[in-house]
Amino acid sequence: MDFTLLIIIIVLALIFDYINGFHDAANSIATIVATKVLTPFQAVLWAAFFNFMAYWVFGFGVADTVAKTAHTSSIDLVVILSGVIAAIIWNLITWWKGIPSSSSHTLIGGFAGAAIAHGFRDVTDPEHAGFKIVNWIKDAKEGELLPSGVMIVLLFIVFAPLLGMIISYFISLWMMYSSKKNIYPKILTIVLMLLVIWFMNLVLISYEDIKKPRFESHFWSEICEPSNIKWFLVAFVFFSLAIFNLVFSSFSTARAEKILRKMQLLSSAAFSLGHGGNDSQKVMGIIAAAVAVYIKTNPDINMSGGWLDLNVVLPTEVDGVKIDGQMPSWIPLTCYTVIALGTLSGGWKIVKTMGSKITKVTAFEGVVAESAGALTLFMTEHFKIPVSTTHTITGSIIGVGVTKRVSAVRWGITVKLLWAWVLTIPVSAVLAALVYYFIKLFI
Repeated sequence: MDFTLLIIIIVLALIFDYINGFHDAANSIATIVATKVLTPFQAVLWAAFFNFMAYWVFGFGVADTVAKTAHTSSIDLVVILSGVIAAIIWNLITWWKGIPSSSSHTLIGGFAGAAIAHGFRDVTDPEHAGFKIVNWIKDAKEGELLPSGVMIVLLFIVFAPLLGMIISYFISLWMMYSSKKNIYPKILTIVLMLLVIWFMNLVLISYEDIKKPRFESHFWSEICEPSNIKWFLVAFVFFSLAIFNLVFSSFSTARAEKILRKMQLLSSAAFSLGHGGNDSQKVMGIIAAAVAVYIKTNPDINMSGGWLDLNVVLPTEVDGVKIDGQMPSWIPLTCYTVIALGTLSGGWKIVKTMGSKITKVTAFEGVVAESAGALTLFMTEHFKIPVSTTHTITGSIIGVGVTKRVSAVRWGITVKLLWAWVLTIPVSAVLAALVYYFIKLFI
């Protein structure tokens, strides 16, 4: 029975991953479609390709955070099953209504809601009973800058779009300032480029610190290390903007617009990478949590044998010594493939909201919003925080709109989106609790 539930959870998690793809496709293609750089079909093909390419860029930090939403030692497979079912239902409702809600928060809200229902119904251990079954907040470990837990995810409902908005606002000002025909914008750009080079020297991992080098060559091992690839991409996006800004003032309006339209291909690709890397990991986390729960109830089972390799181990710490987690390669590969296929299915209702209803988007706004959104996603993934790609790109689009004038943003639409964001986690949690109690009637 438990193994059957485990397989059902994995299948439903992948279905959620697919739905996430077409639900959130608009996040990475809305601006590029609105500015007519690509046709809708070309745009989803472009986004899907880079969703899949994220497999080679990102690790499993966000997956670990999602897997530890609740104490896996105190939940059962019905909790995870209920959370996934609730997340699928809410995602389909918001997609049908054209509401760009967060698939990430839907999944975490569903997981937490079902866990709390289980905590009040079946858990007698006072340390994990009731609301205590959820990992609300955990202190940052050595080498980590931020604590983890559901409260951090809740805080980033506000912080992720705010960060996207701030970054896009300053990129907009930087680019507009660079269009002026004097030396000071160029000096500013060169100073920023030097600062980024200094930052890259700090964050790039050297060969000696790579746990499992991919090549004997030090150079290629450092170049191909996933965390280094991520920072190279951040630098590439920044230096593309910087080089454009150095020569911006010499371009005519028509010439600048033409170049910006081509740059949108880069910015949308970067955002699609961030989308794939952030959202696919959440499904990996759910699968990892389900396997951990299954192993808890079947401690002698061999998960690496047979036709389905599920030898998943969550990262942990024993007597102060960190134990790295592990995950069979087919799980992340499948998750990235499925979300890419979902993106190929599109999400045209949400494209309309994201690409035209919040603020009018030109190639300039598109490059800025997507670049800011990508940088935000790369940063939050580095800190293992599962944020909403929907919230991030919406905040970035608002930040661009504000630079024109505050009234350029259609705040009525934005307020409605904010309500959808605020309600997603509690609604998903309540829905998951109801699904949990319903399933328990028959199991």
